[in-house]
Amino acid sequence: MAARFTDKVVLVTGGGSSPIGRATALAFAREGANLVVAGRSAGPLSKTVELIEAEGGRASAVSADVTHEEQVVRMIEHTVARCGGLDIAFNGAGVLGTPGPLAELDEAAWSAVWANPTGTWLSMKHEIAHMRHHGGGTIVNMASSLGTHMTVPGMGAYAASKAAVSVLTRTAAQEHIGEGIRINALSPGPVDTWMSRLPGESDADRDARMKDSLPIGRVATTAEIAAAVLWLASAESSFAVGHDLVLDGGATA
Repeated sequence: MAARFTDKVVLVTGGGSSPIGRATALAFAREGANLVVAGRSAGPLSKTVELIEAEGGRASAVSADVTHEEQVVRMIEHTVARCGGLDIAFNGAGVLGTPGPLAELDEAAWSAVWANPTGTWLSMKHEIAHMRHHGGGTIVNMASSLGTHMTVPGMGAYAASKAAVSVLTRTAAQEHIGEGIRINALSPGPVDTWMSRLPGESDADRDARMKDSLPIGRVATTAEIAAAVLWLASAESSFAVGHDLVLDGGATA
């Protein structure tokens, strides 16, 4: 495969603790990008940087909670100071929250998942602020197949938060494509991470359940999700604007 991102500066939020974020950061680095990985926990971020550098890639880490604007500002400032700019951003940071029927959720559980659209909005706000004055760029946001595409009992709060991410993506895409900033979203279904397991469920139990519940018969790999992010971030998808790419093994077909 050609190195589609040689010398491009790429920011990945959720690049430490999230298996998808880490897999995506590694995939960008393997295609020549200069990575900045951001997240709340320094240890997992350092591990991602270590893995990238072990393969000969370039990366640095910055601790940031993307629900706090001052930390998002610092994240962008670090990226620009360290790498000289910002070409591509994957806003992958997010939370699952506490599942439960909507009528039984408390206010704290409801509020917790709204970190998803808040973090996406703040990240986009300051990524766009840089890109609009430096020749444009590309942004990919992490939405979910749960949201505008489908709902599941007990996951209403999470689905609502991810539907909001999809709406933010489409609106921002229309507002900023004229400035050379191309924005899209990715909506995965179940992926081979802890988030796809029910409480107390093993990977084997989950795989058996998915064999019957998903048309494709399995969960996605993190590499498959990363490949979709890279496609949306690349020139190969240059006519995709405000698109929400569903990658769910046929669940919503």
